[in-house]
Amino acid sequence: MATFEFKLPDLGEGVMEGELVKWHVKEGDVVKEDQVLAEVMTDKATVTVPSPKAGRVLKTHGKEGDMAKVHQLLVTLDIEGAAPAQAAGHGAPAAPSAPVAAQAAAPAAQVAASSAPASKVLATPVTRRMAREHGLDLATISGSGPQGRVTKADVVAALEGGSQKNVVSAPAQARPAAPAVSTGRADERIPLRGLRKKIAEKMVRSKFTMPHFAFVEEVDATDLVALRARLNAQLAATGDTTKLNYLPFIIKATIAALKKFPHLNANFDEAAQELVVRGEYNIGMAVATPDGLTVAVVKDADRLTLAELARETARLGAAARERKLKMEDLSGGTFTITSLGQSGGLFATPIINHPEVGIMGVHKLKKRPAVKDDQIVIRDMMNLSLSCDHRVIDGSVAADFVYEVIKYLEKPDLLFLAMA
Repeated sequence: MATFEFKLPDLGEGVMEGELVKWHVKEGDVVKEDQVLAEVMTDKATVTVPSPKAGRVLKTHGKEGDMAKVHQLLVTLDIEGAAPAQAAGHGAPAAPSAPVAAQAAAPAAQVAASSAPASKVLATPVTRRMAREHGLDLATISGSGPQGRVTKADVVAALEGGSQKNVVSAPAQARPAAPAVSTGRADERIPLRGLRKKIAEKMVRSKFTMPHFAFVEEVDATDLVALRARLNAQLAATGDTTKLNYLPFIIKATIAALKKFPHLNANFDEAAQELVVRGEYNIGMAVATPDGLTVAVVKDADRLTLAELARETARLGAAARERKLKMEDLSGGTFTITSLGQSGGLFATPIINHPEVGIMGVHKLKKRPAVKDDQIVIRDMMNLSLSCDHRVIDGSVAADFVYEVIKYLEKPDLLFLAMA
């Protein structure tokens, strides 16, 4: 019997671990080359991990809900007629865009854990950075993860507990904890896993590290509604099946405003305490999926026409809902727009997509009374709500930015000048 040890390949763009969301195989199954073995959830997306070889599954390593590190042993296969697999280069990408790591080397994280002295605190780089930002010593926090690893949840619990003295050298059960929730006979408990868990972690991180504030204003979109209708009619007349919704116009108006207020087209580097003003306009769009909210990124959105934006946002939305997004579709965002369409309500205060410094909510477009030329008239109205990181964005800048977006939405013909 020849065995092949398949390790979790690189997941792209600095991602070092992911949650094992779902196994697609079990021990004893016969698999084909490129058959999906498992789904792994990273901070970016859920990616499928295909088998690099055909064979029979001897052992799966890890259970659903576990964290798996890059280059950690994932599956042991029995491959008939093949030599024992210890050579490099037998990996497979986790997604079409993800790089493939050499599979011969032992998992770096696993080696570090086994060779580290007993006093070494186990924690991911994100957890270490989070603790450092809040002045916490990881050695004083009891870890609840595997092998005593300190997790982000442990850091959050330490912060909620007040001073470090509340958690110094204390056993896990002694740390401040939320009250237990009782369960009735008709109740159902649903573990926080996969994308839902990642959303929870990212939202906690954003709210803990960023002092949010919001600015809301209304938009008279009557002329935008008329322009969209005319352009859709022109597209149909030429045989183009592209359908313009309002998002391409909103993206274009947002980019025009970002060019005037570039500090909003930025990421905040927590470690260096520097604002990184981006030279590209990669606009994130929040997409509701069966698993939760995903932010897909429209790359170089300033270079796309309205019709191209319509096609790209439609592609990203469909791929997100069908769990087919690639890693490059989820990375590199500089500013995010979130909209629930006709379910968008009057207004909301979106949570910033860390490490970006601003996010704009687009709310329900509906006819309502408005005052124009001292007359009460019926207009197509909607609200915009902007949330910003108050460490780097002041209220006056946020307000001016929103009014700049509104200028282009209320007089949408100006968008064509901005695109020229």
